[in-house]
Amino acid sequence: MECIVHFEVVHEDGPKKLRGLLFLDKGAIPGEAELVEMFKDMKFNVRLEDREKLIFKPVNPGDFLEIRITGYDNGQEKSKDDHNLKSIVGNLLPQKPTGL
Repeated sequence: MECIVHFEVVHEDGPKKLRGLLFLDKGAIPGEAELVEMFKDMKFNVRLEDREKLIFKPVNPGDFLEIRITGYDNGQEKSKDDHNLKSIVGNLLPQKPTGL
């Protein structure tokens, strides 16, 4: 399945938002090797600097400062019903008149 990777390439004059495309098994998220290969295909030669924050640094300093992964889009529903939130909102909304 297709997975769109949203990321920012940070230059000295500011970040530039870009996207990349990966093909993964259903339900899988991209790993370090897939991301590095995707960036290499896009002519960004990088290494993983911070695994938790998903920050990549250039192998050749001076090309750019870093790349930050900002999100993934694999076409699956992102939001789920939050029953507690619905209950709170339902209690805050004015109730319908009960009639005579």
